[in-house]
Amino acid sequence: MSELTRWTAPRIASLKGREKIVSLTAYDFSMARMLDEAGIHLILVGDSLGMTMLGYENTLPVTLDQMLHHTAAVARGAPHSLVVTDLPFLTYQVSVEQALSNAGRCIKEAGAGAVKVEGGAFRAPTIRALVENGIPVLGHIGLTPQSIRAMGGYKVQGRKAGEAEDLIADARAVAEAGAFAIVLEAMPSDLASAITSAVPVPTIGIGAGAGCDGQILVLHDILGLYGEFKPKFVKRYANLGPEIKKALAEYSAEVREGKFPGPEQSY
Repeated sequence: MSELTRWTAPRIASLKGREKIVSLTAYDFSMARMLDEAGIHLILVGDSLGMTMLGYENTLPVTLDQMLHHTAAVARGAPHSLVVTDLPFLTYQVSVEQALSNAGRCIKEAGAGAVKVEGGAFRAPTIRALVENGIPVLGHIGLTPQSIRAMGGYKVQGRKAGEAEDLIADARAVAEAGAFAIVLEAMPSDLASAITSAVPVPTIGIGAGAGCDGQILVLHDILGLYGEFKPKFVKRYANLGPEIKKALAEYSAEVREGKFPGPEQSY
């Protein structure tokens, strides 16, 4: 496959001001293949798989080995989209050396095209070290789910006095450190628009309004696969949960009643 047909970090960065960036999460081969065929620019193997795939309460228990396992599956299903791996909690915060080693495994072993790290200006040295060693980085500021214990839960950021200025400074620091794009999560729309104008790299919003250079959502949320919970910023494009339950109930009934398999399903 020609590299011209593959979305890379530099190609994503070049879209700022020219084309909106379309991003979604995925965690397995089958879904990744569908996203890739739909022309999604960027597929994030998010540590949100802790909730959607593994049943955890939040992202904190997710391990690097779990991320490598799911990233490899997604990479096999997505030959065109840029596959980005979330570095999970405490796999990059301890030291720059730790971050380099673990991010390198995501690229080398799992086939990721980039990694995502949470944090603002204080994370700039880590981002810079990764980029200087050939590992593209997607930044992430605003609501950072790995810090929910410190933040007191999933709360909109940037509303209090001084927070908006701090987030703009964070975005500039992350961009200057070499991130090819920055996720802006759960912040007022006007602040996200200001950040988008303040940095030379694309912003990708989730709960940050329409002024960002692109958008990302959790696949299970937009397809109605994660129960009844739906954050305010999510638009449900399909409600597959009830349809799947209906299909399973029909299959179960037909097996119990001896209707399946029929002659057409038998050799």
